[in-house]
Amino acid sequence: MDVSPPEPIPGARLLFSHDAAVAHLNHGAFGMVPVAVQRAQQRVREEMESNPHRFFAVGLEERVAHVRRHLAGFVGADPEGAALVENASTGTSIVLGSLDLVAEDEIVTTDHGYGAVDLAVAATCRRTGAVHRVARVPLEADDAAITAAVLEATTARTRLVIVDHITAATARLIPVQRIVEAVRERWGDQAAVLVDAAHVPGILDPDVSALGADYWVGNLHKWAFAPRGTALLAVAPARRNRIRPLVLSWSAEAGFPASLEWVASHDYTPWLAAPTGLFVLRTLGIETVRRHNVALAEYGQRAVAAAIGAELPPATGLPMTLIPLPPGVAGDPEAAVALRRRISDDLAAEVGLTAWRGRGYLRLSAQIYNRPEDYHRLAAGLPALIERRATSR
Repeated sequence: MDVSPPEPIPGARLLFSHDAAVAHLNHGAFGMVPVAVQRAQQRVREEMESNPHRFFAVGLEERVAHVRRHLAGFVGADPEGAALVENASTGTSIVLGSLDLVAEDEIVTTDHGYGAVDLAVAATCRRTGAVHRVARVPLEADDAAITAAVLEATTARTRLVIVDHITAATARLIPVQRIVEAVRERWGDQAAVLVDAAHVPGILDPDVSALGADYWVGNLHKWAFAPRGTALLAVAPARRNRIRPLVLSWSAEAGFPASLEWVASHDYTPWLAAPTGLFVLRTLGIETVRRHNVALAEYGQRAVAAAIGAELPPATGLPMTLIPLPPGVAGDPEAAVALRRRISDDLAAEVGLTAWRGRGYLRLSAQIYNRPEDYHRLAAGLPALIERRATSR
């Protein structure tokens, strides 16, 4: 089916300082900070360097609290039950470090989870003797099947369930509301749920308080135009007094959220500039940006899938799309990294590549600075690259 790309948002490409000679098709990895946000952060940095003692000692706590309230409002979280942290992985490690696990307690994740989270869970299990159980969820599973698979992996020993709202590896939307309700119905308070919403702010309209998860963590620096190092960890009221900071500093006894936010000479400039990112997003029109990005991601997916003869996966309504690579191509993590670097070097295109269940998948993102020709470039050069990789094994 011939589908036309969306009309570009006027002037959107000029809002960024990226290298225009490169097709940046992996926004979901590190985001892209608008120039206005870069300048806002630089102004704060200059303020800090002009008098570091005054910057840290006078009024900074109130400024950070103001930012927290602003960002919490954006995702529907209680500002008194949320803390600014560096990223979703940091928030996850804080949660894991705050649990009093003992031998044979269980942590449940899915096989769509983020690799760094799996590493943190493995380290926690080694330290405590807990057991990591993984729910295997087919790529094509519907909401009911996903919920059933997660629930089936839980037992009376389950103490934490970690689920992605939008999966990084497979660009899937997970029914986290249903999973939270199902786990709560079966296990009550004995099994907490952590929603890894790393990609959610800016893509979806979460209502964190209504979700009812014990823990929720989302990055603002991916799709909400904040500087990198800006994320929010929200904690349910009953669990806030159990949160332990990863680093003990002068606010260690102040309790949540101050004990997490005040860590010595932390760089607070990304957090203080983050509201400017939301201002840019709202000025453009949040729904306008979302519609554009989803439509362009689906257009790019079709173009690249057709070029390599790949079956088109079902549409997800997300600005990240997945394309299966031919069997034997990038089927393990090392091969996926090698192909991603070759695409970067030879095609001047930055993409996401993952090996999942022994199959290589290309993940493409779309943001308002992208154009159809970015995907055309990848589509034109990728078949030959794949052929060379396949014949060189």
